[in-house]
Order: sequence, then C-alpha cells, then structure tokens
Amino acid sequence: MIAENVKNIRQRIINACRRVHRNPEEITLIAVSKTFGAGDIKKVVEAGLYDIGENYVQELRQKRGEVPDERVRWHFIGHLQSNKIKYIGDWIHMIHAVDSLSLGEQLSKWSGKTGRKIDVLVEVNTGDEESKFGVSLVDTEKFVKDLSKLPNINLKGLMTIGPFLSNPEDSRPAYRALARLKKSLEDEGLKMPVLSMGMSHDFEVAIEEGATMVRIGTAIFGSRVTRR
Repeated sequence: MIAENVKNIRQRIINACRRVHRNPEEITLIAVSKTFGAGDIKKVVEAGLYDIGENYVQELRQKRGEVPDERVRWHFIGHLQSNKIKYIGDWIHMIHAVDSLSLGEQLSKWSGKTGRKIDVLVEVNTGDEESKFGVSLVDTEKFVKDLSKLPNINLKGLMTIGPFLSNPEDSRPAYRALARLKKSLEDEGLKMPVLSMGMSHDFEVAIEEGATMVRIGTAIFGSRVTRR
C-alpha cells in the first residue's frame, strides 16, 4: 500500500508540473512519518524515497536509530528548541522551520563548533495565524537578511504550513504570496533555491505556485496515528 501511494504521489507531481511547464526533477518529495513506525519508513525507502521528515526531536532520533540506512536524508520540520540542536546538529539534512534570530544564532554557534554547516529554511506564517509558528510575511525580508549574515549556516529558502482548507484552491493565494516573496529576495541577490510548501491535501496547488519541496504524510502512510 505504501509503495503504491508513493508511486501515485509521484505521478500526481508529474501531472502538476506538466500543467505549469515545470520539470518534475525540480520537486523533492518528503515523506512525513510523524507517529508512524520504523517499519513504515523502511517501506518508503524500499519504494525509492529517501527524504524523510519528522516533527519531534525524540521521535526523529529514535527512528534514525531504527532505520540506519545512510541513503536517508532526515528533515526536521517541527518547531525546534535551541537546547535540542545538539541532538540532531551533527547529521540532520535540513531544518525547515527557523523562525527566530536566536535559534539561527544557536545553529550558527553549533555549526561553528562542529565545522558542519546546517541547511536551513525560514518558516513564514503566510496567514498570520496565531496557532502557528513562523515569521509574518511583512517581517520576512528583514528577518532573512539578518539571518543570512550569520556565519556557519546555509540559508536555502522559505517554508510555510499552508492553511488547512477543504478546497485546495483556497490555499493558492498564500503559496503565491510566498513564491513572490522568494523571487523578490532573489532579485536582491539572495540565493533562495528552496520553497517548501504543500502537504497531502494541497501539494499540487503548491507545485503549480512554485514549490520545490512538498511534505506528504497522510497520502503516503494513511490516517495519522494519535500521538500519545
């Protein structure tokens, strides 16, 4: 079932890219395995999908230990506390949700000690929703410029958690706004190759609006297991 789901998602990515004349090779599919076990992750890897996303540091560390496949690229997509950097900083592929300068400074400090630059994205709260983390759209430009001055981290782009709406089309304005912001930053000379946006319910719309990474959980693994 999981292998079939991965195949289906990949075909939907291809179809979405065709609609807007994009190359599917530009899109990184991330399987979000929050609450699912190592056995399910191994099925994803067997299907040839090596980018795995997790929301909690403890869960991420445990699963990495249970899935020691060096082909896997682990993405941390949750809200990261500075005191947890030490648990993942040596090996994490990318941190998707940097939303404060203090976190950026701690990541820079850690990377300076270890000699390993960490790839990071800035989380943008495109809808200014109180229930979500992230920098507001209006503050993102200044934040990105401040963050880009820090040594020892690789600022790769922007990330957002779009609004969960019954009609995926209703997410389009938020994704379009983030894509425009990315272009504006690039026009000012900042290299921002990554745009991480879109989940199971709306990833095709996100791709049509410029996403280069989509984070898919339910459409790959099935309904989410309640976290204890």
